[in-house]
Amino acid sequence: MNEYRGRFRAVRHAFGAFRRRVRQRRAQLGNVKRGVGRQIYRQTVRVAGEERVSSWTAAYRAFRDRLRSTVHQYIDPDSWYYPYLKGGLKAALYGALALGIYVFILNYNFLYLTGAMPSVEELRNPKLNQASEIYSQDGVMIGKFYAENRTPIKFENIPEPLINALIATEDIRFFNHGGIDPRAIGRAVVNLGSDGGGSTITQQLAKNLFKTRRKQNKGFLTRIPGIRAIIYKSKEWLMALKLERNFTKQEILTYYFNTVDFGSNSFGLKTAARTFFNKDPDSLNVQEGAVLVGLQKATTAYNPLKNPKRSQERRNVVLNQMAKYNFLTQAQADSISALPLVTEYTPENPYSGPASYLKNAVQDFVKKWGEENGYDLYTDGLHIVTTIDSRMQNYAEEATAEKMKQLQHTFDNHWRGRNPWTDENGDELPGFIDSVARRTERYKTLSKRFLPLYPDSIMYYMKNKKYKMRVFSWDSKRGYDSTEMTPYDSIAYYKHFLQSGMVAMDPHTGYIRAWVGGLDYDYFKYDHVKQGRRQPGSTFKPFVYTAAIDDTLVNMSPCDRIQDRPFRKSYRENGEEKVWEPRNSTGYYSYSNMTLRRALARSVNSITAQLTDRVTPERVAEYAHRMGIRSRLDAVPSIGLGSSDVSLYELVGAYCTFVNEGEAIEPIIVQRIEDRDGKEIQTFSPKRKQAINPETAFLMRYMLQGGLQEPGGTSQNLWSFSLWKNGHEMGGKTGTTSNNSDGWFVGLSNNLVVGAWVGGDDRSIHFRSTDLGEGAKTALPLVGRFLEKVYADPKFKNLQGPFPKPKISITKDYMNCGYDYNEESDESDSTDTSDELGDSTFIPVIPPPDALPPPDTTNTQ
Repeated sequence: MNEYRGRFRAVRHAFGAFRRRVRQRRAQLGNVKRGVGRQIYRQTVRVAGEERVSSWTAAYRAFRDRLRSTVHQYIDPDSWYYPYLKGGLKAALYGALALGIYVFILNYNFLYLTGAMPSVEELRNPKLNQASEIYSQDGVMIGKFYAENRTPIKFENIPEPLINALIATEDIRFFNHGGIDPRAIGRAVVNLGSDGGGSTITQQLAKNLFKTRRKQNKGFLTRIPGIRAIIYKSKEWLMALKLERNFTKQEILTYYFNTVDFGSNSFGLKTAARTFFNKDPDSLNVQEGAVLVGLQKATTAYNPLKNPKRSQERRNVVLNQMAKYNFLTQAQADSISALPLVTEYTPENPYSGPASYLKNAVQDFVKKWGEENGYDLYTDGLHIVTTIDSRMQNYAEEATAEKMKQLQHTFDNHWRGRNPWTDENGDELPGFIDSVARRTERYKTLSKRFLPLYPDSIMYYMKNKKYKMRVFSWDSKRGYDSTEMTPYDSIAYYKHFLQSGMVAMDPHTGYIRAWVGGLDYDYFKYDHVKQGRRQPGSTFKPFVYTAAIDDTLVNMSPCDRIQDRPFRKSYRENGEEKVWEPRNSTGYYSYSNMTLRRALARSVNSITAQLTDRVTPERVAEYAHRMGIRSRLDAVPSIGLGSSDVSLYELVGAYCTFVNEGEAIEPIIVQRIEDRDGKEIQTFSPKRKQAINPETAFLMRYMLQGGLQEPGGTSQNLWSFSLWKNGHEMGGKTGTTSNNSDGWFVGLSNNLVVGAWVGGDDRSIHFRSTDLGEGAKTALPLVGRFLEKVYADPKFKNLQGPFPKPKISITKDYMNCGYDYNEESDESDSTDTSDELGDSTFIPVIPPPDALPPPDTTNTQ
């Protein structure tokens, strides 16, 4: 007994000591409080003055005394419960004050403690990250650009079973609460979250809509783990209350379905329905809607593509929830749950579909425009209308595929048993694949990992380690083959392919109508229309002839004659003395006096060189730039034979000057841009300027027709295509560079100018024979087949027809040039389709367009 009494005394003594320490601490806090109060009082007196502060203090004390007197009328201050009531009231007041301060700190991010909150305007007009869509000029959507792939829908397009599934699974009291569900919060607290969280649909919307947990919305206190969760949840509650005040329940549901992430790069219901089921939202059935709602628990764990079994189980949970809350009968839920999980995965790739290469150019254009005008291509939901005609684009892609497939088979047979990368002597370039491999990202990554200690490891992974991959194939119906290759093997495989580019343009509006930058964007990202620059060969010669006719100091006409004879030019370049002696592709000179029209039609190098010297290289470069060439041009004697690199894009644009009465017009790819509500923001018009005299433009157009009409004209292969209805007229110019590295053709009619380029990725990859590698056999067939398809479409019949008669008086002689008996009789022997070097095959003489077209006697493959 004494032992227990001793223990009791010890406990009582310890409790007494504890009470004394508490009193001491209270006294200390009271002193601190009084000290702080005195400091506040002194500072307030300094600011407001002692008299004013004294009056405030007296007023406060009078109010406090009146309040006490009123309370004491109803509550006895000497009663036992009065201290508890007083303490509870104080606690409630202090709690309310603390809550108010906390809400203030959250709302205004006081001292950057909690991170930013959306403004009232942002809450009333929330801005979704919305994909920008690209359309052809005839209204066909051809692609998207997005940070989050989202296309919003309206409430009436959301199927009711999907809404029921969401409410049954996520927030059954959605229509009965004001943004926060106390019962759900209590359940989550009691069950520690095992029976679901306490978030309402409105709270989830707040989190999705305003990204409360992203880095830029974090404050100093959010760095503390426990407090971070409280702040995030508090923000969502506060925003949920505000959303409920500003929007109806239908609007909240619509925003929810438009903002939510469904996984697999699909944001919003419309994109998710298309991605997983290839349907519009209003076509979704109950089980498909249940799959999408089930994704909200975990987009990866319940993804129907990656985890179909778990996705089906989660779908059935959603169906049972619908049955539980009477949105379905239990029999219906059981019947649907027994159905297999069926999906149709249709991912949206911004570069898939038609005009893949054009989309890069549109992206660059709109991004730059957006930076200047305050719009974001990836989030602002812009409606971009391009100048592309969807049908023409399809025809261009079909024509490119048909002709390049045929040409590739010819190329493969031509090089069978050998690699096509060779030097000027036809010998294979040693170490070619090694040099290409060192430029790849894979090689650079391996170098960072293994150099300088383990260089052999790089070679192992590049030359010996095989990987599963898809490679482009002309022979597969799918467009690719699945195989195993080493990186070196894949590089060599792709270097065997000939590449191409083709672009069609309306010369009067500047609108690009079709754009094919390569074989297949999925495998060849490089754009050979605008990004690629190569020597244009003889397609540059018209700029020399333009300068000769237009320049008043030279002032020549199509009937003027120049002798086909050797030309030698000494000049100085970069401080070095050089001599240039071009030769004709035939290997000899006819010494005949040719008209300018026939010389251009046959593409005679010696005459072009003489004209360049007479006009001066500087003047040729000036005229080319004036007409639309933007690339740097070296003013050297060989400039007229196309020695400086240019792009197909600018070359076709410059040729439009000949059809456009001498007015240079800038190519344009975007007609107009609208905002997400369909309001037009800006319309684009091409820049125009008078580059050459209208008479010169007419004479050059007439001279380019000589490529089809003059004996030995290099463009006569175009007669083999079915283009010549309704009195249709065309002009054109071929080009072939040294060693047949590049084949070019630009064809022009009154309503369409079309250009094509064909060549290898590297200049060392080419045909060995001009008979196969000249522009008339590689690039011209692409243009001819494209135009065949376009003119066969009744929609484009108006594009056919003759060139219009000149609107001005033509003062220079061009029709009656007469005949020079000194000119060689076997005229076809002087045909030229190359710039400087190479052999040539000869195209038969074709009658002028008023005669019947001859049969196809040439190989257009």
